[in-house]
Amino acid sequence: MCKSVKVLSKVNSGELLFCEDCELFHLAFNNLFFVLNYDELERLKVYMEDIDIEYWEDKYENATVRRKIPLPSTQENLVIMFSRQELKELKTLLSFNDYEESNFIKFLSVDDIDYHLILN
Repeated sequence: MCKSVKVLSKVNSGELLFCEDCELFHLAFNNLFFVLNYDELERLKVYMEDIDIEYWEDKYENATVRRKIPLPSTQENLVIMFSRQELKELKTLLSFNDYEESNFIKFLSVDDIDYHLILN
């Protein structure tokens, strides 16, 4: 168990931690948990920035699932699916700068509120 963990970034759905003992990043997002070294984290950041959201939403426009943006894994039969909102949150989580507790204030935007409004 890591004893020297530093919070680098935090959003509603998860957080990015760095363990100074093992020098690994711990990314917890919704029900996903990743342990990444520096190079793996950097590759994930680059990959996330290159995802064409409109392309995937158009491709799966008629799909019945809410999450339409795939993130393939190295395991051939495992693809992690995200919604536009989740992808935006994950990108925010990965775009950390040196985190300082006193400077960490996050204001909610309309996109941060996951609520299905039904007008009657």
